[in-house]
Amino acid sequence: MVALDVLRGFALCGILLANVKPIAHRGGGLAAAHLPETTAATVLHLLVDQRFFPIFSVLFGVGFALLLESVQVRVQRPRVVLLRRLLALLAVGLVHLLVLWKGDILTVYASVGLLVLLPSTWLPRRVVAFGAVALLVLSVIVFGGWYSTIPGLFLLGSALTRYGIVAKLDTVTRTPAVWAVVFALAAVPATIVQVRAGASNPDGTVFRIAYPAAGLLTAGAYVCVMVWLLRTRLAAALTAVFRPLGRMALTNYLTATVLVLVISGVIGGSDRWSTGAVIAVALAVLLPQWLWSVWWLRRYRQGPAEWLWRCVTWWRWQPLRRA
Repeated sequence: MVALDVLRGFALCGILLANVKPIAHRGGGLAAAHLPETTAATVLHLLVDQRFFPIFSVLFGVGFALLLESVQVRVQRPRVVLLRRLLALLAVGLVHLLVLWKGDILTVYASVGLLVLLPSTWLPRRVVAFGAVALLVLSVIVFGGWYSTIPGLFLLGSALTRYGIVAKLDTVTRTPAVWAVVFALAAVPATIVQVRAGASNPDGTVFRIAYPAAGLLTAGAYVCVMVWLLRTRLAAALTAVFRPLGRMALTNYLTATVLVLVISGVIGGSDRWSTGAVIAVALAVLLPQWLWSVWWLRRYRQGPAEWLWRCVTWWRWQPLRRA
């Protein structure tokens, strides 16, 4: 589906912007002393942090549910295929985590998939939808967001697929625009509360709730705006820019870590990088990735990491080169 590929590529770009400094810092995050207190940094923080990984998490749940639909009509034991897929992702994530960057998200995705997504395939879709809402509310109110939102977001993606909403993404017109306005109107006050509470009491309950709430609402607005724009004259441009990155999301996620580490090793001083430098490094990673993705996908069906993942998932050799 074109919309899913575009959304995945769009989310990948935002995640890279959020991860550039943590990756360059060779850690999972930066100490407060290393965070620049500038207007540009604040704007980037409000537009990016906790705004893009929710999109990617929902898409992971969507992809899992779509694969289940495909597998169920092809094999007698579909959940064995899904189990292999998650275990393969866990193996890749552990290598990425232990060798390259301790902020890896793949291990978390695979673990939550094993604990939440796979068991949810035995549940009715209404239970999955209710569980998604309950887990997200619990995450925001009790745990302060971040990784704790992933189980709810996974189930949300699965529920959207099982209710047939995802299947309509390439055809809907006005509905995404309406929901974009709804999410935006809710995200603005939540973001204002986040900023004010963060300035006065960043360790307080209000900030701990407002931060993930603003992130989820903004992510919802981003998704709806992108889906709506794909029904306008901008569709061709958005598809050309984001779809190649999205179709090779796993390959690009892994190679982005390597490229950022190489760049930081060459120019150094990552703790002092300005917002402009962060954006420049992200573009220096994304441009060659986009060129590589376009070139590769003209010749091959999938990215190299995606292809290997597919081979392990089905436990047999898969065609790669295009006819």
